[in-house]
This record gives sequence, C-alpha cells and structure tokens, in this order.
Amino acid sequence: MFRRLSRLSIFIALFVFTALLAIACVAPDPNASNNNPGSSSSPAVKTLNLYNWTTYIDPEVVREFEQKFGAKVKYDTFDNNESLYAKIKAGNPGYDIIVPTDYMVEIMVAEGILEELNLENIPNRKNLSPRFQNLSFDPNNKHSIPYQWGTQGLGYNIKATEGEIDSWEEVFDPKYQGRVGLLDDMRATLGVMLIYLGYSPNTKNAEEIAEARDALISLRDNIAAFHPDTGQDLLAQGQVDLVVEYSGDIFQKMEENPDFRYVIPKEGTIFWTDNLTIPKGAPNRELAEQFINFILEPEIGAKNSNFIKYASPNQRAIDQGLIDPDSLKDPGIYPDPEVLTKLQIIEDVGEATRLYDEAWTEVKVSIGG
Repeated sequence: MFRRLSRLSIFIALFVFTALLAIACVAPDPNASNNNPGSSSSPAVKTLNLYNWTTYIDPEVVREFEQKFGAKVKYDTFDNNESLYAKIKAGNPGYDIIVPTDYMVEIMVAEGILEELNLENIPNRKNLSPRFQNLSFDPNNKHSIPYQWGTQGLGYNIKATEGEIDSWEEVFDPKYQGRVGLLDDMRATLGVMLIYLGYSPNTKNAEEIAEARDALISLRDNIAAFHPDTGQDLLAQGQVDLVVEYSGDIFQKMEENPDFRYVIPKEGTIFWTDNLTIPKGAPNRELAEQFINFILEPEIGAKNSNFIKYASPNQRAIDQGLIDPDSLKDPGIYPDPEVLTKLQIIEDVGEATRLYDEAWTEVKVSIGG
C-alpha cells in the first residue's frame, strides 16, 4: 500500500510539474516588449511626430487626439520656414506632420519633399472655406491642408507708445532706441520692409531688395533683438516696446496684459497660411492623415483657433458659431474687406532667393543679430 501510494504521488508530482512547465512556455513575459507585430498582446501605442511652430496648438486638442486614436504626440518646434526646410531637406529624421507656410509648401512640392495626400482619408476637408481650397501654391490641395492663417504686424505696449499706432514708420522712431524686436526670418522681415517702401514682398528687383536691406540696417540703434518667433515673450517681459510678430502670438499675450495691442499697419502687411503636410519618409502616414482630418472637425478646429488666437480656415466652425465671437469681430484677427486688399502673400521667388540671402546676411552682420 505504501509503495502504491508513493508511486501515485510521484506520478501526480510529475504530471503537475509537466503542466506547470507547459504553462510557463506559453505564458507572456511581463517584462517583454509588446511591440512585436506578431504578438497576441495589445498593440503598441503609435507616436505621431509633429514638427510645428511654437505656441501653435491647444494642448487639450492634443490630449483629445491621443485619447481618440490611442496614440501619443511628440511635439517639436521650429522658428522659421528656412530652418524647417533645412532640417527636412537634409532627410526626414522621423516627422509625420510638418507645418510650412504657403511659399515653403510650393518649394517643398517642387523638390519632392512632401507626400501626396490621400484625400479620401481626409473627408473633413469639405469644412474648409472655399477661399482656402485649391490655393495657388498647392492646386487641389494635393500636398497640403490649411491649418491656420493670419497676418504679420506690430505688437506694442500702449504705455510705451502713449497712444495707438498704425504705421511701420513707428519702428524708426528714435524714442524706441534699443526697444524694437524683429522676426529672425529673412522673407518675413525683408518682406514687410519692402511693403513699407511701397514694393512687393516678392520683388526680384535687386535695387528694391537693397533698399529694404539698407532701411533695416538704419534701424541698428533701435533693434533690441532678432527674435525666433518669441517676440510676444520679449514684449511680456518688458524687453521691448514694439515687436514685429505674428497676430495670434500677440493676441495670446493681450489676454494677460490689457496694455498690449496688435495692429496691421496702414501700408499693408504679409498675409500667410500655414499648412498641415506629410514629409517624405513619414513613419506613420495613416496616423498623420487621421490627425489632419481630426483637426478639420468643426469643434476641434474652433477649439484650436480659440486657444491660439489665429484665424480659422474652417468655414463650418464659423457657420456653426463655434469661433469666439470677440475674435470674429476683431479686425486684427479677421481683417475687414478694405484691409484684406492691402495684404500680400509671400511667394517663391526662385533664383532671386539669392538676392534675399545676400541682403539678409548683410543686415545681420551690420547689426550683429
């Protein structure tokens, strides 16, 4: 009896050991990665790599996208179109979405830097205003979808100016010695100076470009800094009294300080459209198109524009009353028809870009920016 029980015990022990061994062989390792495409475990969280301007998206919009699509957004920033171009031209380091301005879209399309969009994955493009469809720099929106639009103007502290201002002439006033900030952006800054002088910001005339260069150099004593799209911070910190900046950046700070103002100078200024595009080699192209479509939802587009204080190209968001009424009534954000006639878009000037490069280099060397 004892021997029979012993053998039975041994048999049971061997059976249990074998079963446990089998379970161990198929049980998932809790320390193992879930990124194996063939794994039966839950799929890995995808990351959308977004390369955008600073202060240019509502963090809540990012969170909603992440929750809706089970993704993460990695947000990197650039200061101007030229730095964006240089980084992507050298080879996409892994971005899924980049946000170039109109003329840079045209350049990137010509050089094969952008993917052609699968518009079937972006049905919400129907929500765009007709004015922002089929634009000259990208016919039929084959490579880009408008994100936001706005103007380039003067942000200022009314306590320093002691009244409202309305002209580019103000930046030349000696009372602002060492108190003026200019965008560290070749086409943007030379462009508004050309407009002030009565020329096109897209001129290919070497003499006109040289005149704009000399006008900027004459501002040497007034210039506090060439800032990388952070003029609103210089203004908020009291380092400047006047700053050339993009409209929404100043309007964001106006909510914090009632002494700040933004004006489109009477001579006119640059009007621009920033665009959502997918660079060649994007690792998550499908997720990128989902993001573009998500941004075009009326509620999301309105939430984003209301937060960053730029004008929305989403006509359905406007028609549904989702845009902040105060923003819609503000001519600094949504210019009236008369002002719209004085706005000019920057275009690719081809080989004449060399003239701008040379002029800009001379400006920076002379001023030490």
